[in-house]
Amino acid sequence: SSLLLMSSVVVTVGLCRRLARRRLRSRPHLFAFLVEMFSTFQICACTNELSLLGDVEPKPHTALTLTYGFTVLHGLTLAGSTCNPCGTLQPMWGGGTSLRMGGLKIAAQFVAAVLARAFMHFIWSLEMVEPHFGALSEGCSSPMQTTEMQAFCIELLFSVVFQLAVLRAESVNPKYRVHLIALLITMLVYAGGNLTGAIFNPALAFSLHADCFYDKFLSYSLVYWIAPSLGKFLILYVF
Repeated sequence: SSLLLMSSVVVTVGLCRRLARRRLRSRPHLFAFLVEMFSTFQICACTNELSLLGDVEPKPHTALTLTYGFTVLHGLTLAGSTCNPCGTLQPMWGGGTSLRMGGLKIAAQFVAAVLARAFMHFIWSLEMVEPHFGALSEGCSSPMQTTEMQAFCIELLFSVVFQLAVLRAESVNPKYRVHLIALLITMLVYAGGNLTGAIFNPALAFSLHADCFYDKFLSYSLVYWIAPSLGKFLILYVF
């Protein structure tokens, strides 16, 4: 049932992206906003659902396999979208994207994060399948299982590794690149998922753990917003 739900989200987002591409080409700012919003919604909604399947046996093989599979699927279906505020900073820094366009895309990503969280909470409230039972009663299910400084360093390191890999893989054939990036993300999740969640995406972090941001805003914004953004700036500075 969870796989069917996530597949339905992917299909629906694909149809919305195609419709926007056909109808809104003459309005580039609205088109960019909606496409980025739809794409980020897909990643946030699917990852919210995947977060409930971490305890499915055999552990952690099932969760890692699903992470790899859906990361490949996102890469194949969301071409042209960054779905990550840190990724949007790169063309803004290099002058390839205007400040207005970059700001629109980042706004779209956080709007999508909120919408995806609200949508998944509605689905979970229906309690149609076993993993959804009690999902809304957990509140802040904190992914940070280490000290704040260690969590900051882990998210910073993972962001640097991920963004560096993305830059270095630009010359790789797209059909191979998506598998390389998916494999890297799966490895990072395996390495640090039990410590910080290995998110390195500010919009996704907010969608997954908004309650934690409400309770401990400074701590979580430092680890899940500032650390990955700083990692991106370090990569941009080096290159």
